[in-house]
Amino acid sequence: MRKFDTKVQHLKYKILREVARHAWDDSLLKCVLDIPKQIFPGPKPTMRCCVYKERAVAAERVKLAMGGDSQNDNVIEVIDIACDECPVGGYEVTNACRGCLAHRCEDVCKKGAITFDSNHVAHIDKSKCVECGACAKVCPYTAIVSRKRPCQSACKINAISIDENLSAKIDNDKCIGCGACVYQCPFGAITDKSYITHVIDLLKNKESRVYAVVAPSISSQFTYAKLGQVITGLKELGFHTVVEAALGADMVALSESRELVEKGFLTSSCCPAFVKYVKSAFPKLEEHISHNPSPMVAISKYIKETSPGAKTVFIGPCTAKKSEARLEGAREYVDEVLTFEELQALFDSRDMDITTLPEGVLDNASYFGRIFARSGGLSDAVSQAMKEQGLDTSFVLKPEVCDGIEACRLALLKKNKNVLNANFIEGMACSGGCINGAGCLTHGEKNKSEVDKYGREALEKTIGDAVSVLM
Repeated sequence: MRKFDTKVQHLKYKILREVARHAWDDSLLKCVLDIPKQIFPGPKPTMRCCVYKERAVAAERVKLAMGGDSQNDNVIEVIDIACDECPVGGYEVTNACRGCLAHRCEDVCKKGAITFDSNHVAHIDKSKCVECGACAKVCPYTAIVSRKRPCQSACKINAISIDENLSAKIDNDKCIGCGACVYQCPFGAITDKSYITHVIDLLKNKESRVYAVVAPSISSQFTYAKLGQVITGLKELGFHTVVEAALGADMVALSESRELVEKGFLTSSCCPAFVKYVKSAFPKLEEHISHNPSPMVAISKYIKETSPGAKTVFIGPCTAKKSEARLEGAREYVDEVLTFEELQALFDSRDMDITTLPEGVLDNASYFGRIFARSGGLSDAVSQAMKEQGLDTSFVLKPEVCDGIEACRLALLKKNKNVLNANFIEGMACSGGCINGAGCLTHGEKNKSEVDKYGREALEKTIGDAVSVLM
């Protein structure tokens, strides 16, 4: 039964599971130092040079599983001692260089960083090289390669650099919390903080009614069980009610379509990583960000207003949601955030086999609310909302669907220069949308089809039908 894509995810899960187990029985502080030895009993190492380093890294993972560095506002952190195996070299000349006569690499380099030795082999002067990659593009032998670290390659906004100790360093002013580096780091040296112990505290309080707000991308996760069994599992954990975040998406679609017609141009506000990117990299466009809350906040606000004293925990694929939940305008309504990885650890911390559970029912959103999970779904929902409200007769929707942060950057650049032929930018930081968030158990093309299938199963066929249950 394969629950995760990689062994790095599995290791992270095992730490979370053990932390959660001890949190349930109030023995965490007593046993916290024992967890690394539980994971790596020794005497032989399984992953690194020695079992003692494995345990040292595991101890840092335990800290992150308990909330991480409280002085660091970023939800993404680097485990320094785990980050020491990746090559650091930038562009390098390999032995494939034939010392050709053309010297295209030398001619294209504007910084004069390339020279040739007595054997006519090219060399790159690192003090002059600016890592533009022009030389690599023109080499006929592809002899010049980039030794860029996986985390740097994954971070499309250049928020990661290498410090003097050769460890990854995150620029918190640039970082949007998308978690792309978390999933791509082959050593798990970059990871997201967990607040799983906070959730357990909420669930252990018998006087609290804790609502699980599940993202629609849950339909593509937990593939070894049925969705209804996952819903029952949540209630077995102690959640009072399970509500779809997609219902919040229905609410957002209705109001965002009206705002778009009123203002004439908008960028979406559903993806917190995209919203932060607009604010940090394109501050002049901040005024165009939709004033609507994200679906997570919209439905959590409704729950808090209609069920005084309720607590809400959002469960989804997104690491950036953990940061969003701590912002003004969200923290009043969202008590905590879990990823799907953390939910799996929570199930197993109670030795719960969800495949043996009866199927619960989750049906309180429309098809359009559910497809928010994948790229293009938000634009489809806004278009539908315009039709249902009679707004499409006076306004023609021209969406720019941005699949991944690079596409977002291009669209925002065009808007900055007034050459964008669109009046609505749907920004999704993760490629494919939420279905490929860093907190997913699995990543793959099947996720889109699973979400669409899940959407078609909705009993409410229109956005208005779904939202009517709230009236």
